[in-house]
Amino acid sequence: MRQAGAILLSLARMLLQAAGIVLVVFLLCRVAPGDAVDRMALEGGLTAHEEAELRHEMGLDRPLVVDLATWAGNALTGDFGESLRYHRPVAGMLATALPTTLALAAGSFLLGLLVALGLAVSAAVTGNRVLARLVNLVNVWSIALPTFCVGVVAILVFSVWLGWLPVVGALAMPIVIIAIDNAGQIGKPLFEELREAATSAHVRTAYAKGLGRPRIAFFHLLPTALPVALALSGLVLAGLVAGTLTMEILFSLPGIGSLMLNAIHGRDYPVVQAAITVVAVALVVINAVIDIIHRAVDPRLSR
Repeated sequence: MRQAGAILLSLARMLLQAAGIVLVVFLLCRVAPGDAVDRMALEGGLTAHEEAELRHEMGLDRPLVVDLATWAGNALTGDFGESLRYHRPVAGMLATALPTTLALAAGSFLLGLLVALGLAVSAAVTGNRVLARLVNLVNVWSIALPTFCVGVVAILVFSVWLGWLPVVGALAMPIVIIAIDNAGQIGKPLFEELREAATSAHVRTAYAKGLGRPRIAFFHLLPTALPVALALSGLVLAGLVAGTLTMEILFSLPGIGSLMLNAIHGRDYPVVQAAITVVAVALVVINAVIDIIHRAVDPRLSR
């Protein structure tokens, strides 16, 4: 009963956070200086009367409350309006860009988690100093080297100097860069937790029974460290969004990040608003799901 109440509280918090994000994004887009008409005026030299007519046609002169209510009601049905610059449905533009973003985010997260688990478990079970130092090295890498700077160097080395990868549209390179960053954030705390768990009584008993190290790792150590891995995964996801969008822009990938940057340059606020809202709400939902799974795995949180 207590756990069900905690889950309902998490869902209520998720809805409030999502509503708050939508409101803040909407207000920021409306108070930002300039709009699509101003951009068109710079390019085409429109008169003041023509600018006023265009704003009326695009709905940019409507009262803020009316605009918010209309946009929110349409967004709940999946209708994010029409691009002011390209005159295309925003939902269709997001649907076209979303697969690239999902592939980059999911690939880098899963690869980073796999590397972190492999290094942390191997170092904790074997006690190998080289593996332990490698865990520390990857952790320092993630702290000291921003992914954007690593991406610039990777393009220079692997695309310009060696010619192994294309300069534009290389998906493998950003996945590896973000994965190493994620592995550094997860691997070090997970290794410390596993190393402490390796000295516990039930693990010593397993060694005394002659069980193999792989079996001890998967059936005795990992279940102990699973709550820590889930908590770290939730924290990593927050940084993963920024890293993914940055890598899309740097490597010219046709994802949400590139779409958002082009929309900002063109003052295409319906696209900016929809893209930020979708990404932020998705992040809130993912974190809420991880929190619910975390509480199910570790009942101590509910208490």
